[in-house]
Amino acid sequence: VSGLMGTVEVSALAGPLKNSYRVVPNDSKKQRLDESPPSRVLHIRKLPNEVSETEVIALGLPFGKVTNILMLKGKNQAFLELGTEEAAITMVNYYTAVTPQVRNTPVFIQYSNHKELKTDSALNQRAQAVLQAVSAVQDGNSPSSDPGVLDLAPPPSPVLRIIIDNMFYPVTLDVLQQIFSKFGTVMKIITFTKNNQFQALLQFSDPVNAQQAKLSLDGQNIYNSCCTLRIDFSKLVNLNVKYNNDKSRDYTRPDLPTGDGESANKDHSLLGAISPLSAAAAAAAAAGRVALSGSGVSGVLLASNLNEEVPLILRVYGDVQRVKILYNKKDSALIQLSDGNQAQLAMSHLNGQKVFGKVMRVTLSKHQTVALPREGLDDQLLTKDFSGSPLHRFKKPGSKNFQNIFPPSATLHLSNIRDGVGEDDLRLLFSNSGGTVKAFKFFQDRKMSLIQMSSVEEAIQALMDLHNYDMGGNHHLKVSFSKSTI
Repeated sequence: VSGLMGTVEVSALAGPLKNSYRVVPNDSKKQRLDESPPSRVLHIRKLPNEVSETEVIALGLPFGKVTNILMLKGKNQAFLELGTEEAAITMVNYYTAVTPQVRNTPVFIQYSNHKELKTDSALNQRAQAVLQAVSAVQDGNSPSSDPGVLDLAPPPSPVLRIIIDNMFYPVTLDVLQQIFSKFGTVMKIITFTKNNQFQALLQFSDPVNAQQAKLSLDGQNIYNSCCTLRIDFSKLVNLNVKYNNDKSRDYTRPDLPTGDGESANKDHSLLGAISPLSAAAAAAAAAGRVALSGSGVSGVLLASNLNEEVPLILRVYGDVQRVKILYNKKDSALIQLSDGNQAQLAMSHLNGQKVFGKVMRVTLSKHQTVALPREGLDDQLLTKDFSGSPLHRFKKPGSKNFQNIFPPSATLHLSNIRDGVGEDDLRLLFSNSGGTVKAFKFFQDRKMSLIQMSSVEEAIQALMDLHNYDMGGNHHLKVSFSKSTI
């Protein structure tokens, strides 16, 4: 390919690298692809047909300035040059943990042998025009690109209107903040439901950041094949936020009340102190056309260092379908959830948590399903099938439970409390599970409350013991982790 500082050659390699391009600098020996040292030029392979330059550039945008791009469309490949080697290393490390996807197709990213891209502008004109437009948005200038390629008028407002289509998984205010803060300072967010759709207004400190976020994120899925972002500029130029709570947030005013007579200062989680892993999928979406689960991620987890009841703690993050205790390693189990998103969520929240005095380890399994034993075979009751369980929290698409998924915390949220059950009854019930109750607070209707244990470990144990506890009169207590403090 003309214009590279070296030559691009086709190599007939075996396996996944078959018929791939590689860049060979003029002044060095050929290196194997997988041994390339860090470089600010990245080689992207297995791109879907008809992919646009903007979509490839979007993969790199959250990590820093993209300075050059070379599309090899006939081979479904591209080279992307970032402004610094550090930015490229961050990008490669990120996509090692999260499979990058473009148009729901997994792509492969690795360091190129090349240290920079020199492209022939005549051959690469369209890509350069797109790059120029995107760079102008990053720099805050008005681009002077060919208007036939990408026309970016000056951004009209720092406020974006966001609509989420196909919302089968929860998208909370914290998830939006994590996604959009990759592109600049998020000052305010208001969420609401209109025409049965979850919507949000989000205000950046600068209209240029809003434009960059819109360019990168519009049309992308937060989770694989669902929760699609539709983004437009709002006609509003400033949002008026009265309360800091689950529905609205002003990050410049941490002193605002929550709306129930308390100051938000009491609740540090409202100020963004949510676990960075709690929205692993959100961070993935922020990095361009990436979905967290993808078809390649199994819904089966391998959990170790547990006792018998522990697998059921995963019910907080997904619907446990089957559990198989390993025959020769009784403190380990394969746990099958409904899908890969639930498995990722459970892993990100529970790996490393202390349960019954032992640190639990949770990783994705290579198994796609947990097989039931064949009829007549005694597996010593090591395999249990929960697929028909009435305890599943996430069976209904759009269920409210999707909006109440939080990392393990010392504070628990209780709901479905039976009439006549008082604070003393609940304090006693939770003390009997082996912990110390530090604080308690009823909600106004007394059907829900918050209860704070003395540690996260105690709260995990209480949740396992008491979720679905029969309070009589067909009232089963519902217990989940809360992001609030008392």
